[in-house]
Amino acid sequence: MSMMHHDTSPDLRTVGAKLKDVLGIQGTSLKTRRLVVDVCDIVAKRGARLAAAGIHGVLKKLGRDIPGSDKHRTVIAMDGGLYEHYTIFSETLENTLREMLGEEVSSSVVIKLANDGSGIGAALLAAAHSQYLEAEV
Repeated sequence: MSMMHHDTSPDLRTVGAKLKDVLGIQGTSLKTRRLVVDVCDIVAKRGARLAAAGIHGVLKKLGRDIPGSDKHRTVIAMDGGLYEHYTIFSETLENTLREMLGEEVSSSVVIKLANDGSGIGAALLAAAHSQYLEAEV
């Protein structure tokens, strides 16, 4: 989807090739390929807005969504190729979060790309669990 969405060729050659190779749809018109790009745009932006809503929910639960209530900086670690390589997705996610939080709060929220976030998260969970087991003894 990202490759089709980023196709800048005049005839949307990559879109046509992906439709043929992945979906088995051959001989598509330029009008059809443009429609596919529009659908990719809608799907990517909707997914990004839903992800931003989830992040906003976590920030709200932590009390980090109220203007002037917390002078600490909030860093959100984002992992994955979708955020890293699909600019429409990442830009929409960031803009939506800014829209939901407002300018004052969003100025203290930073989204950073974190490589191997899954591995780091698993290590943190294992460490926390081992400390929990030691506390029970």
